[in-house]
Amino acid sequence: MNIYQFTAPDLIDEKPVDFCKTYAGKVLIIVNTASKCGFTGQYEGLEALYREFGDQGLVVLGFPSNQFGNQEPGTAEEIQNFCRVTYGVQFPMFAKTRVRKGDADPLWTYLGDTSGTYPKWNFYKYLINREGEVVEVFSSVTSPESRRFRKAVKALL
Repeated sequence: MNIYQFTAPDLIDEKPVDFCKTYAGKVLIIVNTASKCGFTGQYEGLEALYREFGDQGLVVLGFPSNQFGNQEPGTAEEIQNFCRVTYGVQFPMFAKTRVRKGDADPLWTYLGDTSGTYPKWNFYKYLINREGEVVEVFSSVTSPESRRFRKAVKALL
């Protein structure tokens, strides 16, 4: 089993996005996001990576979640507007999701079970190789701009 066996609903129209058809062969950063979190500024670094390495096959996938401190209370439209206006986010965003162990949506259950790490807060970053396998998980405190994170991403491109 790998990440390509999943679908997830798009943020705005909630149409299912087939990961196999859309992301097969890409390096993915899958991240649970929130607009009112102390780590929300990481949107900027994630977008910078997406722009810098997108032509080499990197895609960032954002999954808003309201499970930690109710820090993503907005509607889909409010989330999209906030991300685009505040941080210029162009990477794909998906519908609000559940990410906590025991209550996670299927994709996040897979990510947590496969890696052995479920998100403990917003902005956990799951690095996926071109074969659709979870390679590494980075917690909220690891910035997308950090040398360690960038090195891990570059190694897969």
